Amino acid sequence: MPVGSLTVCCNIVQTCESNKRERHIASRLRNIKTTFTFNVSRFACESAMSFTVPKLQYDYSALEPSIDATTMEIHYGKHHQTYVNNINAQVDKFPELKDLGLVAMNQSIGSPKIPKEAATAVRNNGGGHWNHSFFWKVMTNPSNTNGPSSEVKSAVESAFGSVDEMKAKFNAAAAGRFGSGWAWLAVKDGKLIITSTPNQDNPLMQIADDPSIPILGLDVWEHAYYLKYQNRRPEYVSAFWNVVNWEQVAENFTSAKGGNVPNVE
Repeated sequence: MPVGSLTVCCNIVQTCESNKRERHIASRLRNIKTTFTFNVSRFACESAMSFTVPKLQYDYSALEPSIDATTMEIHYGKHHQTYVNNINAQVDKFPELKDLGLVAMNQSIGSPKIPKEAATAVRNNGGGHWNHSFFWKVMTNPSNTNGPSSEVKSAVESAFGSVDEMKAKFNAAAAGRFGSGWAWLAVKDGKLIITSTPNQDNPLMQIADDPSIPILGLDVWEHAYYLKYQNRRPEYVSAFWNVVNWEQVAENFTSAKGGNVPNVE
């Protein structure tokens, strides 16, 4: 075979081999892309089913001096995150919980919708997540709120006689809650009530003494106040009124009157 023909043949073979390699590489890249896309989609789906701590709408120091910045940082960043981690672990263990949102999960406490093996953990951590998400929203810097709306004020006066009397009853419920728990201003049968719950229970739960829809709540676990107030819980409870977000309370009241649980996201 002439040298020129041999060179042409070699070039053709090299070109074929090169094309073959390129097709192989392209095929592998397509497989990698498909796998990557699948994994990203699966991650997004799993993430969508996981609970997260909602973004705080103010700085840790915004509630000073009523609630100190260090307490807020630890309470929000550590305690609340722990509840979220724990409830997500239960959702991973019991896939049937994935069909329940946070509100329905709390409303289902004490019902067969919550697996018996998960009942205590869901009660404590699902409750803890909803309670804290709600709590952050009903507080704000004092300069950002204008006191009770006319509608809330009218409802309070109808139920308790005056705003001051409502505060006194709320303070008594909060200070009198033995051990850890919460105090609540809530709507039941269209009217305002004051109630309290132990641990991380809330009025959304079927097991609550007064099932109702909260419009205002106060955390009286020691981790919420001990750094600043030590054993002086009544002082902390009184200071809470300085940072109540009355605009959010009014929004919650409107939702609750319609039978809807306030949005905590």
